Amino acid sequence: MAVLVTGATGFIAQWVVDYLLKENYQVIGTVRSQEKADKLHKQFGSPSSLSFEIVKDISDTEAFEPLFKKRGKEIDVVLHTASPFHFNTTSYEKDLLIPALNGTKGVLNAIKKYGDVKKVVVTSSYAAIVDVSKFADSSCVFTEKDWNPATWEGCQTDPMNAYCASKKFAEEAAWAFAKETGVSLSTINPVFVFGPQKFDEDVTSQLNTSNEIVNGLMHSKPGDKIEPNYHGAYIDVRDVAKAHVLAFQRDTNGERLGLSNGSFGSQTILDILNEKFPQVEFSKGPEPGKGDTAPAAAFDNRHSKEVLGFPFISLEQSIYDTVSQVLKKEGRL
Repeated sequence: MAVLVTGATGFIAQWVVDYLLKENYQVIGTVRSQEKADKLHKQFGSPSSLSFEIVKDISDTEAFEPLFKKRGKEIDVVLHTASPFHFNTTSYEKDLLIPALNGTKGVLNAIKKYGDVKKVVVTSSYAAIVDVSKFADSSCVFTEKDWNPATWEGCQTDPMNAYCASKKFAEEAAWAFAKETGVSLSTINPVFVFGPQKFDEDVTSQLNTSNEIVNGLMHSKPGDKIEPNYHGAYIDVRDVAKAHVLAFQRDTNGERLGLSNGSFGSQTILDILNEKFPQVEFSKGPEPGKGDTAPAAAFDNRHSKEVLGFPFISLEQSIYDTVSQVLKKEGRL
């Protein structure tokens, strides 16, 4: 059985590829260049069960067609993880909305045209579920049935709103496609994704967007003000990857699998850092030992936990594994 993983060099995707190879699937990954393909193939030990195809620009709606024309009959499952996730832009349509939407539409249209795919799993986000204006409303509880109310015109006020909306529009396009074609579809909707890089050598001064929260805090010094003071919910990258695999191995057709293992705040993370790494000096934070006291909307994902049926990695373990990897790379541990 062959599984296509789009955006195979991504933070989540590398762990997905790892799980698939360990379970003896044939894995086809899409990358932007031959150089990236060669590096990742070598990192995984150059297995014959892993191959790559070049897709240079996912915002081109026909970008996936050559791949499916060539190999569409081999591919049984598509795990579509490729999508932009960053806040470093003011060109919201060009850099966030259009690539997310077109990337999803492009891979789905190529499946329809050339493929014989049995199952599609799309990496969406809690961003497609949550109403951004209610982030700090402690009376509000979201579930997998909720949708971000953003509109295309109204979301282009700042990078956060534009990113959240981009995930909504891409996911809506996927569900419309599933309804039209009858293909079996599930989406994975994680909150902030923490956890280590798959390969130690890929640790750089700037990590993926979610982990940058941790990165900033672990480079704080005693007495530093903690700004911005983050609050949100977390899930570990290894659990996100495992959920992608289980989503096609089980009958999860029609499911939005919301992934969260509880809330965090900057203070919570600093408390973990100071406890787990006493030999390194970090900021103590404004309220040491008190954890996250800010009001916030809740995400009730009990349904998804029941469907998936495995225990999620704790915040303490996720932070420890993330930070120890970086500290070792920096020679501070």
